[in-house]
Amino acid sequence: MKLAIIQNNHKTTSPATLTPEMDRKIWRKLPVELLERILSFLPLKTFISLQPTCKYFRSLLFSPLFLSCHSNSFLSSFLLLSHPQSPHYHLYDTVSNTWRNSNLSLPRTLSFAPLVSTSTSLFCFSAVPDFSNSAFLIHNLLARSSRVIKFPEYPFIYERLTLITNHNGYKLFCLSSGSSKNHSYVYDSRTRIWSQYTGFDQLLGESYHQEGVLFNECLYFATREPFLVVSFDLSTKIWAVCEANMPEEVTFVRLISNGINGNRLFMFGGIGRNGISRSMKIWELELDGNNDQRKWNEIESVPELMCRKFGSVCYHNYERVYCFWHQGMICVCCYTWPEVLYYKVSRRTWYWVPKCPSIPDKWSCGFKWFSFVPQLYGFV
Repeated sequence: MKLAIIQNNHKTTSPATLTPEMDRKIWRKLPVELLERILSFLPLKTFISLQPTCKYFRSLLFSPLFLSCHSNSFLSSFLLLSHPQSPHYHLYDTVSNTWRNSNLSLPRTLSFAPLVSTSTSLFCFSAVPDFSNSAFLIHNLLARSSRVIKFPEYPFIYERLTLITNHNGYKLFCLSSGSSKNHSYVYDSRTRIWSQYTGFDQLLGESYHQEGVLFNECLYFATREPFLVVSFDLSTKIWAVCEANMPEEVTFVRLISNGINGNRLFMFGGIGRNGISRSMKIWELELDGNNDQRKWNEIESVPELMCRKFGSVCYHNYERVYCFWHQGMICVCCYTWPEVLYYKVSRRTWYWVPKCPSIPDKWSCGFKWFSFVPQLYGFV
C-alpha cells in the first residue's frame, strides 16, 4: 500500500498528515456488494465526480440495483423556483427546509429555454434554440443525459404539456388547437413516436386551465365554471367525465395526484360566492362504500389566517393559482407571489415556504415552481 504525503503550510510532514492510498488492484478485487457499500457513504459531489473515472465505476454507479438501494442516502429533494428575469433556478431543500446557496446549473444552451414540466429527475424544455425552436428536450441533470424530441408537426401550438414518468420510461402529453380540429398528442419514449387523438374539445372545450395529473393510469383535468373533472385514459385513449359530484359553492378547483404512483387524487379549491373564496379546502376522490360510486370527501381546510393571506396575494384572481405534488406535500402556488403554501398530508399540517433571499423585491410576477426529485437512474 502506498502513502500519499500531504504537506502543511510550514512544508513539514508529520504522521498525522499521512493518508493511505489504496492500490488499484485491491479495488478491483473487492466484492461488488462491499464496493457499493463504500460508495454509498460518499457525498453527492464526490459521487458525481466518479462518473468519468472508468467504465466500471460508471456502470456500477448507474446500475438500477445500486441506485435503488443507496440513492436515498445522499440525494435530497427540492422545490425549484424559476422567474423570467433570472437565467438561474433557485433550490429550496425540502429535507432540511432551507434555501440552497448555490443555484441549479444547466448547460448553456438551456439557460434561456423555457422549462415547461418536470417529473422526478427529468426536466422538459421547449423552444430549444439549437433546434429552431421546434423541439422539446428531456434532460436529466445528474446523469448528464438528454434527448431531443421533435414536434409532431410544424407549426405546433400546444398547451398544458404534461411529463409522465414510470419505471419503463416516460410519456409527453399535450393538447393542441392550432388546426381546424383540436387534437391531443402522446409521445412514448419506448417507441419514440408521437400519436394523435381527437375528442377532447367535446368535454374540455376551451375551459381547461391546468396540465393533467396522473391517477390510475389516466390523466385528469379540471375545467372552469361550470366545474367538471374529465379524464383521458392513457391505455384506451378515451375521454370521460368523472361522475363524482362537485362540492357546492366552489369558486375554483385544482387537481393534484400523489406523484408517479398516481393512486390518490386530491382537489384543492375555494368555497364562496360571486368569485370570492371565504375558505379553501382539500378533497380526496374516494369510493363510496354504500353505492360503489366515487365522491369528493373533504379532508382538510386551510387555516383562516393562511387563507386570508393567500387570497390577498393572488387578489382573488384564481387563474393565477396552480398546484402540484412534491414528496408527500400538496403545494399551492401563485404566479404573483414568491412563497409557497403547502400541506403535509401525513401530518395534516400547513406551512409556508419562505421567500428566497436572493430574489429582488421588485420582482412582482412570473414566479413558477416545480418539483425536483434528483435521481441518477432516469431514462431519457
